[in-house]
Amino acid sequence: MNAAFTSKKDDIPTLSPDAPLEERLEAAARVSAAHFERMLGYLSYLPPADIELVRQAWQYADKAHTNQWRSSGDPYITHPIAVTTICAHWKLDAPALMAALLHDAMEDCGITKQDLVERFGETVADLVDGLTKLDKLHFNTREESQAESFRKMLLAMAKDVRVILIKLADRTHNMRTMGDMPRSKWNRIASETLDIYAPIAHRLGLNQTYRELQDLSFQYQHPWRYQTLDKAISKSRARRHDLVQRVQNEIAAEFERVSMPVRLAGRESTLFSLYQKMIRHHLTFAQVTDIYGFRIIVPTVTDCYTALGILHQLYKPVPGKFKDHIAIAKANGYQSLHTMLVGPSGVNIEFQIRTEPMHIVAEAGIAAHWLYKSQDKQEAVNTKWLQSLLDIQTETKDATEFWDNVKVDLYPDSIYVFTPKSKILAMPRGATVVDFAYAIHSSIGHHTVSALINGEPNSLRTELKSGDVVQIITDDNANPNPAWLSFVKTGRARSKIRNYLKTAAISESMLLGEKLLQQALREEGIAEIPQDNEANQALWQSVLNTSNSKSREDLLTDIGMGRQAAGWVARHFMAQLAKQGMRPNAVLLSQERFASKDRSTVTLDGKSNASVHYAPCCRPVPGDAVVAYLGRGDGLHVHDAHCANAKRLHATDAERFIPVEWAEDASQKLYDSGLSITINNQKGVLARVASEMAEANLDIRRLEMDDEAAMQTTELRFIVSVHDRQHVDAALRSLRRIPTVVRATRIMPLK
Repeated sequence: MNAAFTSKKDDIPTLSPDAPLEERLEAAARVSAAHFERMLGYLSYLPPADIELVRQAWQYADKAHTNQWRSSGDPYITHPIAVTTICAHWKLDAPALMAALLHDAMEDCGITKQDLVERFGETVADLVDGLTKLDKLHFNTREESQAESFRKMLLAMAKDVRVILIKLADRTHNMRTMGDMPRSKWNRIASETLDIYAPIAHRLGLNQTYRELQDLSFQYQHPWRYQTLDKAISKSRARRHDLVQRVQNEIAAEFERVSMPVRLAGRESTLFSLYQKMIRHHLTFAQVTDIYGFRIIVPTVTDCYTALGILHQLYKPVPGKFKDHIAIAKANGYQSLHTMLVGPSGVNIEFQIRTEPMHIVAEAGIAAHWLYKSQDKQEAVNTKWLQSLLDIQTETKDATEFWDNVKVDLYPDSIYVFTPKSKILAMPRGATVVDFAYAIHSSIGHHTVSALINGEPNSLRTELKSGDVVQIITDDNANPNPAWLSFVKTGRARSKIRNYLKTAAISESMLLGEKLLQQALREEGIAEIPQDNEANQALWQSVLNTSNSKSREDLLTDIGMGRQAAGWVARHFMAQLAKQGMRPNAVLLSQERFASKDRSTVTLDGKSNASVHYAPCCRPVPGDAVVAYLGRGDGLHVHDAHCANAKRLHATDAERFIPVEWAEDASQKLYDSGLSITINNQKGVLARVASEMAEANLDIRRLEMDDEAAMQTTELRFIVSVHDRQHVDAALRSLRRIPTVVRATRIMPLK
C-alpha cells in the first residue's frame, strides 16, 4: 500500500499528513474516487445519462479542489461528495447533485459563473451561484449583519428550494465533522445551526435533518451535558429492552389477529428534545416518561383511524394526549395521528399512526417532492411559506425589519382556527384577531374594525385558541393602526401593516410637501411649481442633485417630512430660473410680501397621520388657535398657540413654524383632549363624573390618577374624545356643577 494513506474499516483510504506532497496528491485522487464510487450506489434512481453528468461534475470539482485539504487532513473533495450523498438520499435531480459537487468551486477555486454556464448549463450555474452567495455570509454578533445574511438566504431558498436543501446538506456534514474543527468555533457554529438552520429544516418538514442538527448542536454546545444524558439513555435503553420488545410483540399480534397489514418502527426521543423537556418542565431524567414511542405505518387513511381504535382497546389512552394531524395538517405539511397510551408497568408510550406517503413527507418534508413524485399534492408542500417570504421582501427592504417579520414564522407552534364557513387556518401560537384577518386577505386586514370570536365580541388584540370560530367585521373607511404592530405575531401581518403605513406616509407627506413648496415659490415670485417634463428636465435635475433626491416625489416627500426646507428648495429653483432669464412676478411678490403674516398655508382636516401630528402635550382641537412646527424628518406637529412647549420651540427655531388653520368641517371628526378634574373623595363620585361625561357625549379614552394614600381631594386625569373647543367648554361647565368637583380644567403645559 502507498505510504501516503492507510486503510479505514470501510475500505476508503485515509491520508497520512507526513507523506510527500506528490504521494499525498496521488493518494487524494484515490480517496476521491473511492468516495465517489460509494456515492454512486445511491444514484440508482437516476437514468444513466444523468449519472454521467454527475460524474463529469465530480471530475471537474475534483480537479478544481486539487491540493485543498480539510481540517481533518482529508482531501477537500470528500466534503462536496458527502454533501451530494446526503442530497442523493433525498433523491434530488441531477442539476442539484451537480451543484452540490460544485458548491465550493466558485468560492474557493476561482471558477466563474460563466465557466459553469458553458460547461454545465445555466441551471447548475445559478444553483452554484446562489450557494456561493450564501457561503460568503458570516453571521456576526451584530444584528444588522445577521439580518442581512438571513434575508439573502431565505430569498435564495424561496426562488429555488434546491439551494437551501443543498445548504442544509452542507451544514449537516459540517456539523458531523465539527470535531475536527478548533474547539473555539464549536459554540458559535452550533448556536448558528440551532437558531437558524434547524428551524428552517423544521419549517420545510425535513424532520430527520431537523432532529440531527439539533442533536449535533447540543453535542457541541454542551458536550458534558450531552455525554451525561447519552449515558443515561443507554442505561435506560438496556433496562427497558424487554418492555419495548413486549409492547412490539403485543401490537404485532393484535394487528395480525385483525388481518391489517402494518409496518411497525420504534422511535426514541432525541437527546436534545429530552434536554429541552427537562429544562422546560424542571424535570429530572427519571421523571421523563415518554422517551420511547412507535410509528405504525398503514396502507390507507381509513386504516389510520382503525389502527387508533385497535390501540385504544389494547392499552388505555392518556386523557388529553390525542392529536389528529391528518384532518388538520401542520403548517409544514406533516400529517399523522398522535396518541399517548399507558403501556405495561405504567410506562407512557407515544404512538404515531400514518400512511406511507405521510411518513415520507414527515421525514423528508419538501424533499418528498423528489422522493415521492406520484403524490401530486406534494409539490405544494410549504410553497405558501416560501411565497410569503417573497411577499414580505417586496414590502420590506430593510434587512433588520425583514428579520423581525420572518423569525417568528420559523418557530411555528400552531393553533387551528375556523372561519364562519368552517375553513381551517393554521396560525402560530399567540396569534391575534388582526393576524387572522391578514391571513385571510390583506384587504380584510387593512379594513378590520372588530371581530366576533365564537359569536361574542372581542378586541383586536385578543389571542386566539385552537377551535375558535372567528368572524372579522370590516369597514371600508377603516385603515391599519400603528398600534397593531405592538401585538401582531405573524410576519405577514407585520409586513402588510408596515408597508401600508409607509405608503400612506409617503402619499400624505408628498401632498403636504407640495403645498409647502408651492407657498415658498410664491414668496419668491413664482406662481406654480415647474412641471416635471422634458422642457424642465435640466431644471429639475439640478434641483434634485443639489437636494440629493432621486425624483420629484422623493423631494416633495422630504419637504413634507421636514427633511428638506421648502424655502431653500424654492430659492434654488429661482436661482436656476434666473439663469434662464426668467424674472419673478412682481405683482405676486408684492402680494406675498404684504400679505397678512398669519395667513394659513396648510388646512387641518382633522386627520392625524405620518405627515400631520396633533401634539400630545396640549392636544389642540378645532376652535383653538394653533401653530405648526415642521419637524426634522417626522412631519408637521400642531400645537395650541398658548402651549408652553410650542413657545419654547418658536424661541429657538422660529423659521420652521408654518401658519395653519382649521378646515370648515374639521369639527365633524373626533379629537383627543386632556381634562384635569379635582374631586372630594366621597363614595360614588367617580361614577357621577363618568355619568356626567356620558351626558356631555364625551368618550373616555383613558383615566389616570395618582397611586397614593387616600386624601381629602384627588386629581383625576382623563383623555376624552371631543369634536371641538365648544364641546370641551360645555363638558367642563357640566362637570363644575357637580358638588363634589373642586376644579375642572383642560390639561395644558403653561410653563
